[in-house]
Amino acid sequence: MAHRTDVGARPSFAETLAGADSASDAERRRGLRRMKAVALSFLLGATVIFLVCTWAQSQGAAPWVGYVRAAAEAGMIGALADWFAVTALFKHPLGIPIPHTAIIKRKKDQLGEGLGDFVRENFMSPEVVETKLRGAQVAGRMGKWLSEPVHAERVAAEASTVLRVLVEMLRDEDVQQVLDRMIVKRIAEPQWGPPIGRVLASLLEAGRQEALIQLLADRAFEWSLNAGEVIERVIERDSPSWSPRWVDSLIGDRIHRELMDFTDKVRRNPDHELRRSATKFLFEFAADLQNDEATIERAENVKNQIMARDEVTRAAETAWTAAKRILMEAVDDPSSTLRARIADAVVHIGESLRDDSDLRDKVDNWIVRAAQHLVGQYGTEITAIITETIERWDAEEASRRIELHVGRDLQFIRINGTVVGALAGLVIYSVAHLLF
Repeated sequence: MAHRTDVGARPSFAETLAGADSASDAERRRGLRRMKAVALSFLLGATVIFLVCTWAQSQGAAPWVGYVRAAAEAGMIGALADWFAVTALFKHPLGIPIPHTAIIKRKKDQLGEGLGDFVRENFMSPEVVETKLRGAQVAGRMGKWLSEPVHAERVAAEASTVLRVLVEMLRDEDVQQVLDRMIVKRIAEPQWGPPIGRVLASLLEAGRQEALIQLLADRAFEWSLNAGEVIERVIERDSPSWSPRWVDSLIGDRIHRELMDFTDKVRRNPDHELRRSATKFLFEFAADLQNDEATIERAENVKNQIMARDEVTRAAETAWTAAKRILMEAVDDPSSTLRARIADAVVHIGESLRDDSDLRDKVDNWIVRAAQHLVGQYGTEITAIITETIERWDAEEASRRIELHVGRDLQFIRINGTVVGALAGLVIYSVAHLLF
């Protein structure tokens, strides 16, 4: 694994943790000083007892003084040894560069690598991830939580917030360009004649034109029923000035009756010649749209006229403006149809996960496989964050900060060393006197 070695560019540990000591750091520092004082007092106490007992023995004191002196002497040794061991973790004892001291300062990078390996092997392995995830029963718990309407409404509200942020992040010009390029211009690119002809031909082959022709025939007949006045006005306008009015009225009535009779026959007779002619025209028109260059060209002219209209050229802008307005109103309104449908969908998903064991097993398997893939593919990169971060720390500052966090507890080692050493010394001295 490649690591950064530019020592000059490394920020200090304090810079990594935002620099200044916090109130909790000050409290830790006071606690560390207190515990160091307590541990030192044990050493000083053992030393004083040792010196007093040594003087007393030189003055012919009672034999029991020797036992106390031996315990104090061993306690001193234990205290000094553990003081050396604890101090050697963070600095050189008494400032003397004794080999294998100031371990954290010298071995900081190796400690980082070891910690990264430990995390990867014990927390980022596929087996551990699978065990933890299956034990957590993620799908079942998620289903129970989502099936509650209150939680579903919360999910809908959060989803609406995310949707609002996404919509606000999008530039109107960019969205309009995408819509224009993907929809409007794609519609205008191909020739319209052949595809329209093919669609029309398929509809004609299925007899779909009959319904349209029937509708037109019905509408024509209904119009003819009330066309008498129109026919009269036309005849009065176009008839010779010398023509008598009763003749005009007679001609108008005859034309009106013939028109009603003709449209009624067309309406009632599915095999009427006019209807057959209309169908034949439609078949021919569908064929011309696909094969006749002149008809195709006319269709292209119609297309160009349509696409040149202002309503079409601004279709993308209009569509996005309307969609954005509708979305914004929907996400801001807790009682909107959008949020209600999102909540209903969430509840449905939650109930399915809660009640369907097969679905829960599938979802759990998906989660496990996804997590295993992530730790398998990116576990090394994830734990490398630990290693590389520790590498960037300043060694002196890192040692000081680590001591600040764990040094107070380590002082108990010095205290225990004094007590245990004293007891061991007492036992050894007692056994020696009993045996010899």
